[in-house]
Amino acid sequence: MQMIINYLKLIPRLFYFIFNVLNYNFLSLRSIVFFSVRVQGKKYISIGRNSVVQRGGWLLALKIDNENPILSIGDNCAIGDYCHVISVRKVVFENDVLVANNVYISDNLHDYENINIPIKDQAVKFKREVVLQSGCWIGENVCIIGASVGKNSVIGANSVVTSDIGDYCIAVGSPAKVIKKYDLKSEKWLTVNANN
Repeated sequence: MQMIINYLKLIPRLFYFIFNVLNYNFLSLRSIVFFSVRVQGKKYISIGRNSVVQRGGWLLALKIDNENPILSIGDNCAIGDYCHVISVRKVVFENDVLVANNVYISDNLHDYENINIPIKDQAVKFKREVVLQSGCWIGENVCIIGASVGKNSVIGANSVVTSDIGDYCIAVGSPAKVIKKYDLKSEKWLTVNANN
């Protein structure tokens, strides 16, 4: 009887594998993408081991030219509820990245050059590649547009990141500015002088 119960427990995993995993470029069986996450361009999306993409989000890998988009989420990443991640060229989450709820991450934006055409009808254009380096933490309601975040850095809640943030930094604001940086010699977080 226990053997039958064990086989019955495998049925949901089998359905998950057939209807979900096979469509991705790569999706580890040890990772979870909640069914309420809207996923488009699965063949360009890879998700490593022990990662989770929580409820209500949107993963989009959109091909806009001859280059294939890449949306890559590494191992041990946690992406909160209602996050939107959009790649037309390259968005990479290295290992151990933590992303809070309601975060927007994109390597592109709508063109707005022609004032005679509504912005929604203009092309989407690539801005810059986005790399969230290992161990970084992205706070709630953050927008990252065409910028990268360094190793073990923190982006404070409600920040807008449009330029790269280095390794071991804390950045806040709109636009995000570095307010603290970890000093490897003293092994302390030091306040960054705003005048420098």
